[in-house]
Amino acid sequence: MGEVFAGRYELIDPIGRGGVGAVWRAWDHRRRRYVAAKVLQQSDAHTLLRFVREQAMRIDHPHVLAPASWAADDDKVLFTMDLVSGGSLAHVINDYGPLPPRFVCTLLDQLLSGLAAVHAEGVVHRDIKPANILMEATGKGRPHLRVSDFGISMRKGEPRLTETNYVVGTPGYFAPEQMLGAEPDFTADLFAAGLVGLYLLQGRKPDSQALVEHYAAHGTPSAPQGIPEPLWQVLAGLLQPDPQARFRTATGARKALTAAVDLLPEPVPGEEPVEIFDQLGPLPPGFGPNGPETPQQAADRSTAVLPPSPPSETGSFHLAPPPQQPSPLPHTGGPHTPPASPAGAQPASGPAPVPPPVPGPVPGPVPGPAGVAPGAPAHVQAADAVTAHAASPHQPPATSYGGPSARTYTAHGPQVPPAGTGKRPGPPPKVAVPVLLVAVLCFAVGIWALTQV
Repeated sequence: MGEVFAGRYELIDPIGRGGVGAVWRAWDHRRRRYVAAKVLQQSDAHTLLRFVREQAMRIDHPHVLAPASWAADDDKVLFTMDLVSGGSLAHVINDYGPLPPRFVCTLLDQLLSGLAAVHAEGVVHRDIKPANILMEATGKGRPHLRVSDFGISMRKGEPRLTETNYVVGTPGYFAPEQMLGAEPDFTADLFAAGLVGLYLLQGRKPDSQALVEHYAAHGTPSAPQGIPEPLWQVLAGLLQPDPQARFRTATGARKALTAAVDLLPEPVPGEEPVEIFDQLGPLPPGFGPNGPETPQQAADRSTAVLPPSPPSETGSFHLAPPPQQPSPLPHTGGPHTPPASPAGAQPASGPAPVPPPVPGPVPGPVPGPAGVAPGAPAHVQAADAVTAHAASPHQPPATSYGGPSARTYTAHGPQVPPAGTGKRPGPPPKVAVPVLLVAVLCFAVGIWALTQV
């Protein structure tokens, strides 16, 4: 079992690491569910203040992953949030490379929707990048992203926790005005969202510096190869170096994106669907889907077997050997060949009964199965006869006397009538005579019709 934090959160295994703390998969004993717990690793006043500011974010939105609760235990502090198992956008690009335009539009729309909710609370995220945009493990269904990591976010009007001329964020996703030391604003998050969209379409980190220089020297660049023009116009509006020429709100950018989606070409037939996999991996020993397990519960779950499937109607069948044959039955008058005597047995005294002759054709001797001596015991011949019959479906089944059959199943070949049954009787005269008269009448009418032509 893992360490229980503040009597409530049981830390299980680390699943990530940030600038000021490690993220653990944890079990919430009060709510009986798995959560992600961010544990503060540093205890200086500056880091603690930033940690407290982050855990104070309470934004309830389907595309925002904000802290849900917090706890302190001695000199350790943590806060918890929903456990998201699909990894980040960086994992998706590592798996697939450039993504289809319509799939990118879905992700970009969700990102802008989450940013609209964050900005509505007066908060500037300041660190929008692929690694901070997490994915639910939705498989091949509709993707679902969530904006996470509010470690350096701030509300507009709050005092800054960094020194003047010191830029906080991730290089490559800064807005140009951030590099100049401007106050954090919502439009800086929109610039970073445009870079994320470009990253998803091209499958690599965009060169934001070269893009800004191109804007300054030549204006809005043309659409890069592989990016549809309607979608590029939306990205170009997000990537304007001048914040006054940029989209002012995430809601306005979403409206432009919705209009652009209607102008995109149809998906290519047979295009591989993008699948969002579970990136967390299995739970460690001692934990199951419903939380911590006792050794007995873990053993029961690991040894649980599925109910047996019904037997198949096809396949091979095991033919059990027949039971020991009893003594032959007395002769009943039908055609019958007495079984061979076992090896070493003495013949019974007295002449053997001779069956009376049967009228009709007499079948020739039936050859025994290959590899069986004529004098072999009767139960060996019977078992081998079953095997020979299964291998040759057109051979009629051998007749067995002297005990119940041990065969559980076999496919029967064409039935051959027994010898001596005679000819099959014809129809009675009261049926045959009218039929013949009708046939003669039809023949006469046909002859008459031919003579009239």
